[in-house]
Amino acid sequence: MPRRTDFLIIGSGIAGLRAAADLALAGDVLILTKADPTESNTGYAQGGIAAAVAPDDSPRQHAVDTVNAGDGLCVDAAVEVLVQDGVRYVRELIDWGARFDRDSTGALSLGREGAHGLRRVLHAADATGREIGRALWDRVAEQARVRVERNARAHELIVKGGRCVGARYANESGIHEVQAAAVLLATGGAGQVFRETTNPPIATGDGVMLGWFAGARVTDLEFVQFHPTALDVPGAPRFLLSEALRGEGAQLLNADGERFMTRYEAAGELASRDLVSRAIVREQRRTGRPVYLSMAHLDPEWTRSRFPTVSDACKSVGLDLGTDRIPVGPAAHYVMGGVETDLWGRTTLMGLYAAGEVACTGVHGANRLASNSLLEGLVFGARAAQAMLLPGENLAPFSILATEASRLVPGTNHDSATPRLVPGTNREDAVRSLMWNAVGLWRDRAGLEQAIAALDGWYAALGADRGGLAPIVTVGRLMARAALRREETRGSHARADFPSRDDVKFRIHLGDNIH
Repeated sequence: MPRRTDFLIIGSGIAGLRAAADLALAGDVLILTKADPTESNTGYAQGGIAAAVAPDDSPRQHAVDTVNAGDGLCVDAAVEVLVQDGVRYVRELIDWGARFDRDSTGALSLGREGAHGLRRVLHAADATGREIGRALWDRVAEQARVRVERNARAHELIVKGGRCVGARYANESGIHEVQAAAVLLATGGAGQVFRETTNPPIATGDGVMLGWFAGARVTDLEFVQFHPTALDVPGAPRFLLSEALRGEGAQLLNADGERFMTRYEAAGELASRDLVSRAIVREQRRTGRPVYLSMAHLDPEWTRSRFPTVSDACKSVGLDLGTDRIPVGPAAHYVMGGVETDLWGRTTLMGLYAAGEVACTGVHGANRLASNSLLEGLVFGARAAQAMLLPGENLAPFSILATEASRLVPGTNHDSATPRLVPGTNREDAVRSLMWNAVGLWRDRAGLEQAIAALDGWYAALGADRGGLAPIVTVGRLMARAALRREETRGSHARADFPSRDDVKFRIHLGDNIH
């Protein structure tokens, strides 16, 4: 017999937990989490959460910076919700016990990051996501009607009569089915689709796969943000070196010790992430040597105390953040696209909602502004809960992207047998390497077409399998198809064969629901 619950949440990051806090006041909530509840992208967020809480700041200015970073593709209504509601929900977090850093007067200590016009980033040292997760878990733990199933991997949504009514999932004891009045996808990102990533191992794009196979539309998956400064030491994990380091004065240096960013971008180290990432790669190609992040010109003791997590990561590979030059390079970090939703988390499939990185409201446009990710999960997780609580929520979903000249474009079809693998590699390594090389920071038609042909073969070989490689193959294929369709360079999407932005043809959101 299938289990029943009022509300099913798949994922345990900031969006899912914020939704659970409200939903538990009205009904039973079941949270399925793929690993330990704290093992989400939220917990890996170092820099902070952006909100216009400073006396000299305003939601309007926050919106301007968000739109500028989004490179002409932000949905204005979604941005307005983010920056306006964000202030209220961040203050609510503080009321719920989130301990953000404060200065000697007791005022919130605000950081500055790339593409922000001023200091507006609340932080808890360099482990802000972990602190927000703790506060939300404490809040949810007070709710008797919330149950959590650990090590539970959802592999299929249940759809009946055109409505999502539950999910099937697997754990150590087998396959299970749970039915619910409303289902929320809050599964986070998909960085593990790429060989080089700052994301944890669980970030394999499960939510996008679940929604897409159930019939929900996905949008903007060509826009993948590559963080410019991941630790780049052979044999060591690609650990994130927070943008907050550059906000506090860290410099990017070439192998000769020269600052090079202004050669490529007037804003230097505080340009938006897409521009900094591409500048680093250009400098590496120009010199044939590594690029470094340095804080050696600052007080070493202050640096180590302000960034203890990053400092410990550097120490683990024999480097001192306070005095050494730290080798860095870009790595896949965040997906701006995802399961398409309106401003209340409703997808194009009735009964199914999405919030956080798995969702696409258009709020980030073509490139997310630093520290808007935690804010997005907080704001839209709360809004999704409000929508899920509406009695008789059976209206056909409304897509905000439809008002922004969105267009549904058929996928590209390629006839291909399952590709041969290079001896000595496994299939997962082959998929992730293919994505990094052909659908990474720089893209072109020839590479994308070859990637799609290979991914089509792997996808056909999956059959009905929704575990194992299914998420990264499915999401990788969707990303590659979207990247091939967008024949321009905009935000995080860079086409070497179409180096300019094209507002005439491509100031639109490209959706996909072609299997």
